[in-house]
Amino acid sequence: MLKIRLARAGAKKKPFFHITVADSRMPRDGRFIERIGYFNPISRGKEVRLEVNQVRIDYWISKGAQVSERVLTLIKENNETPEKRIKREEKKGKRRLQRIAKRAEMKSEEVPVEEAKSAEAKAEEAPAEEETPTEEEKKASTDSEKKPEN
Repeated sequence: MLKIRLARAGAKKKPFFHITVADSRMPRDGRFIERIGYFNPISRGKEVRLEVNQVRIDYWISKGAQVSERVLTLIKENNETPEKRIKREEKKGKRRLQRIAKRAEMKSEEVPVEEAKSAEAKAEEAPAEEETPTEEEKKASTDSEKKPEN
């Protein structure tokens, strides 16, 4: 079975991916049939992030090649109009802000829980202190023991 998938290249901590057509039994970075593009996830400025030969992708799909999920999203991203791209990035920004707000909420909820636990611990310790006799009670009990009853 043929797969259209990513093959990793580049240095450690600096990934670069080739979009390749390969037999599914071959290793990820091993033998391939054809390179049909590349993906640079850490591109900056005017560097090209994604280059795809759409004609070759269509050809290989017509021959029965299966496209991996990540390559499929990259192809869709490549075919987007500028308006759709802006809309997608806005949604992504909103989701990011929601996650940040949710994390802040979780942290603020954790603090009272810890305070409640410490209050419970103090409450548990307090009865233990009350059960022990005070110094005055000790004196009173020792005085009564010393006095002989007539």
